[in-house]
Amino acid sequence: MKIKVGVIFGGESVEHEVSIISAIQAMNKLDQEKYEIIPIYITKNREWYTGDMLRDIEVYQDLGLIKKYGTNVVLYYKNGSYVLQKKSFPKTIVKELDIAFPIVHGTNVEDGVLQGYLQTIGIPYVGSNVYASVAGQDKTIMKDIWSSALIPMPAYTWFYDVDYKRDSEEVLKKINKLKYPLIVKPATTGSSVGISLCEDEEALIEGIDEAIQYDSKVIVEEVVKNLKEVNIAVMGNYEHQKVSEIEEVIPTNKFLTYEDKYIGNEKGKLKGKIPVKSSSKGMASTNRKLPADLNEKLRKEVETIAIKAFKALGTSGNARIDFLIDEKANKVYINEINSIPGSLAFYLWDAKDVNFSQVLDDMINIGIKDFKKRIGKTHSFETNILKGFAATGGVKGMKGKLK
Repeated sequence: MKIKVGVIFGGESVEHEVSIISAIQAMNKLDQEKYEIIPIYITKNREWYTGDMLRDIEVYQDLGLIKKYGTNVVLYYKNGSYVLQKKSFPKTIVKELDIAFPIVHGTNVEDGVLQGYLQTIGIPYVGSNVYASVAGQDKTIMKDIWSSALIPMPAYTWFYDVDYKRDSEEVLKKINKLKYPLIVKPATTGSSVGISLCEDEEALIEGIDEAIQYDSKVIVEEVVKNLKEVNIAVMGNYEHQKVSEIEEVIPTNKFLTYEDKYIGNEKGKLKGKIPVKSSSKGMASTNRKLPADLNEKLRKEVETIAIKAFKALGTSGNARIDFLIDEKANKVYINEINSIPGSLAFYLWDAKDVNFSQVLDDMINIGIKDFKKRIGKTHSFETNILKGFAATGGVKGMKGKLK
């Protein structure tokens, strides 16, 4: 019997379209002999749809087609099963699921929000739990945890948008303790959305204005000199980990932009539509050198730090970890983790002769193991400490206190 895998993607996120690309790539590579693939698309206004048509990227050129031909559903637990039920009358069961596979990017989906819902209804799911998802999305939490674990990073600081609006001079004073040039980032977005490279304070102010459009928290960090940017994937959980090949990313700009990653040489930005020819390969189409040109010492250092960082956050599944290397000083700095990376970083495993289908298989198996471990722990007690509560007057006696 096939395992019923609900692939969840989309959502209310600035990386909505990137998620669609990653999910369709994955659905096309899942082993159809082993899995029944059930697409679950979340629109930008948080409606859930299913239907086989959702596996075709051209459908997303006209989102009206999804509402017309897809089935609007809700996911919940019913009579011992995890089901997708029609929202409209008659509220029939459309599909049953065995496991959920979130292939989502960005706020409101990758950041623990979706994982919290899945864990609340009790369905097994692929990837990091709520805590690791939060830490993996919020760069301030991520970096503070890594700092406590003594993992090397560029010098940084962060602040809330409200603090900047109330007293910009004080915030700028704190930032100016760092050395220019600086990178300004929204704390919880990915795919290089809202990022600015700032050579001076004037550019810094413009960068902050850009970043606070996307987030209430902004992080500012020093630029690594003599930069070589490399990425590596880690597969596993807190018990076991393995690493992929290391890539060297070759940006066309001073830092890798959203357009570098997903649009290539096409002009313009993604705004609700997906340029199929230019972006359907996602991160796999980025210019890169694979394997990266690193000596054995640096290679080993990247692998060791990657595993340490993965474990420090409690990450599970398949994550991509990005590094910044000062080539002149031969010094490695960790940049950030992507707990659900674009294209699921399949190309990094492919370079180690692990094909995309096997990567997906490994991720699902880890998700199942994580679920078994989770349900093996005590999360509630069978005893009811409120039993006998009526002896003190019961609910009637508490009416005034309960208001």
